[in-house]
Amino acid sequence: MTTDRVAPNRMVRALLGFTAAQVTLVVVAAYVMQRFVWTDPASAGAVRASAWLAVIVQTFTFAIAMLVARTQVMAGWGLGVLLRGATLAFWAFLGAEALGLPSSPALVSLVVFYFVSTVIEPIFLNVH
Repeated sequence: MTTDRVAPNRMVRALLGFTAAQVTLVVVAAYVMQRFVWTDPASAGAVRASAWLAVIVQTFTFAIAMLVARTQVMAGWGLGVLLRGATLAFWAFLGAEALGLPSSPALVSLVVFYFVSTVIEPIFLNVH
């Protein structure tokens, strides 16, 4: 009997692997941005806040994508795009300003973090 379901332990390993790889990439990107691009304390704080937001949102969207990828690949991908876009819009219009963060470093770094973590998603979504 074959099934389209992925074993839960493989899903957990994929989620943990993705999260570890994502955090590593985000930390490296944040370090580079804070060291060479936005060096003042306010901008560095905006980069760190965006890093936390990106890791949380990307982990959540990856888990959703994993759950639906076997049967509804485009729906999972589309939902991830919508969630990332919605959080970026929220961050642009309310989040960064409410926290008193400079908007340019907050938004650009969030986009960079989303990009680097989205690039590695397919590696971990290919769970059999």
